[in-house]
Amino acid sequence: MRVLTEVLQKGHSLTAALDQALPSVESAQDRAFVQALCYGVCRHYQHLDFVLNRLLDKPLKDMDVKVLALIGLHQLRFMRVKPHAAVSETVHVARKKPWAKGLINALLRTYLRDQDALEQAAKQIPSVANNHPDWLIGHIQRDWPEQAGHIFTENNQLPPMALRVNLAKISREHYLKQLGGLGISAVAVDFCPSALMLDKPVSVEQLPGFAEGLVSVQDAAAQLAAGLLVLKPGQRVLDVCAAPGGKTAHILETQPHLNAMVAVDIDAARMQRVSDNLQRLQLSATLLVGDAAKPLDWWDGLLFDRILLDAPCSATGVIRRHPDIKLLRRAEDIGQLQVLQHAILESVWPLLAPGGLLLYATCSVLKQENEQQVLAFLAAHADAVLEPFAADWGRESVCGRQIFPGDNAMDGFYYARLGKRLLLSKRTPTVLKNLRTTA
Repeated sequence: MRVLTEVLQKGHSLTAALDQALPSVESAQDRAFVQALCYGVCRHYQHLDFVLNRLLDKPLKDMDVKVLALIGLHQLRFMRVKPHAAVSETVHVARKKPWAKGLINALLRTYLRDQDALEQAAKQIPSVANNHPDWLIGHIQRDWPEQAGHIFTENNQLPPMALRVNLAKISREHYLKQLGGLGISAVAVDFCPSALMLDKPVSVEQLPGFAEGLVSVQDAAAQLAAGLLVLKPGQRVLDVCAAPGGKTAHILETQPHLNAMVAVDIDAARMQRVSDNLQRLQLSATLLVGDAAKPLDWWDGLLFDRILLDAPCSATGVIRRHPDIKLLRRAEDIGQLQVLQHAILESVWPLLAPGGLLLYATCSVLKQENEQQVLAFLAAHADAVLEPFAADWGRESVCGRQIFPGDNAMDGFYYARLGKRLLLSKRTPTVLKNLRTTA
């Protein structure tokens, strides 16, 4: 109840709220149950909220009581908890508020009696049936009219657990054998040489060699970035908006003989996670806390051969992993994010050497943040050229490739690759003129 109140009333992320609450729960089984309740209520919030409002004569003003009612309804509708246990335990939490105790008991028992009629009514309203807010339904249906139903369905599924094998330390085949020896079933992902997909999620403590850096948890879609950068020994590589560092680490695992690996993020606390991840993997990089849109505050003036820009975005491709996105994101956020993405692209482009590659990535399915952003950038920069790439994953877009949630069991992602050519005309960018003058 406290975790969900943090999300619904205070706007905190579900991950942050759980990180604060779970350490006080001693039993691993209880921690898993708490997570299942919290993720489930967020995932099915529109449905549960509709049912609750149908059961009430007037809206509940007490957020704790409303959240308790949602938790009880979720157990009755979406979990295998025995109905009598779900009702009695939810009512027990409200024991300090006698009025609430009676109300919750009545609500849950009425739901059990009228469940069929309530569920049938829920199917008639798009936002309830799809468990997405109306504004997001509109965006996705406009961008992807044929795929919208697939996206909504996949966003409401439990995500699989994918692993990234550290190929610098162990082969994927050898690691698969180690997993099999422990009774952990997994399959190799054909189109991504480092990726494994587990049949069932397990705790990282159960993964062989996790503490020694043999493997990391990372969705297969995110693992595609390192290969798209076409890394070579001696290159200088920049990872912008790098936290929590999964892609930074994968770049270093893929090409351990770089001249420099620089990771930048504006959030100092999240950069500490990058440091922790690299330390576990026994990898090193230059980690900088700074604003990607203001590189003069942190850049040393040396150009990069490769830049990975994992742009801040709506995260509409990873809703199945972060269902609170549907509750916390607002329609007006998309335009603001688009402005920020443009600002960062403009700011880091001068840091890329002629002949270099910039990989633009988001975990979004919205064209406004993806292909439209890249097309606008290409139109404004004569020295930028789209570098197409063939792939047997995702769907070819106007520029780049779009992965929808659930495609090959992956999260939703977008990738576009931009090459930089040297202009020898009056249109040569000022930054390049200055660099040649300095040389």
